Amino acid sequence: MIAALQWTTLAVCALVAAIRIPSALRGENRSLFGIFALMTLAILLSIDGPYVAIDQVLGGTNVTNVILRFVVFAAIFLLGLRVARGFSAHDALRLITGPIGIAVAAAASLVVVAVFLMTDTAGSSAGLVGIAARNPRNAALVEYYGAAGRLYPAFVTVALLPAMLRTLRSRLPVLVRSGAALLALGTVAISLSLLSPVIPPPLGFLRFVFNYTAVLCLVLGLSLIWLAKVLARRAPKKQAVITR
Repeated sequence: MIAALQWTTLAVCALVAAIRIPSALRGENRSLFGIFALMTLAILLSIDGPYVAIDQVLGGTNVTNVILRFVVFAAIFLLGLRVARGFSAHDALRLITGPIGIAVAAAASLVVVAVFLMTDTAGSSAGLVGIAARNPRNAALVEYYGAAGRLYPAFVTVALLPAMLRTLRSRLPVLVRSGAALLALGTVAISLSLLSPVIPPPLGFLRFVFNYTAVLCLVLGLSLIWLAKVLARRAPKKQAVITR
């Protein structure tokens, strides 16, 4: 089930990114393509086969996982800017780009790197599962490392949540409100992922469910909002043709 969820998420992200390539080549909404491309790369780097192959090329010390964390940080930052500006969520924009947002990003990045350097990371292992199983010290460090990696995405998406809830109560087009609902659901999934350290082993699959559900909701939500914008642009043109 987990493998199916991973590959399905990768396929969805790659398809959405591919659809955006022509527009990006024309210079239209390149930041949107960047978000989808980074999300696709993040999912690719989280799957066992591609992860191990790439990490072996990079030395087999799981530096690929650090790259993955920063790819996610970049994707979430761009998504936060895009959504906050698109919905005129000035409060969220100030949080993300202001001193608080910069401090959270810097703290999360510093802890990710510091804890990684403190951990015995020899031997490629997707999700650092094998590294955590090596000894109790590594297990504890991997939990701290994971918590730091989830902190910044949770901060950005929670900052956007009030704007998404306001949109749900608005009279904007159904596609826009549906997109906002998916973004809000993605926020909830990311927030639930912060509970990973206390999830008992028999329910460990929930960690994957939270993570990949979050990505799917964010990508699909942003896609619906983009589609609504495209349709809104075409409507006046269609109306003009009809009234000629």
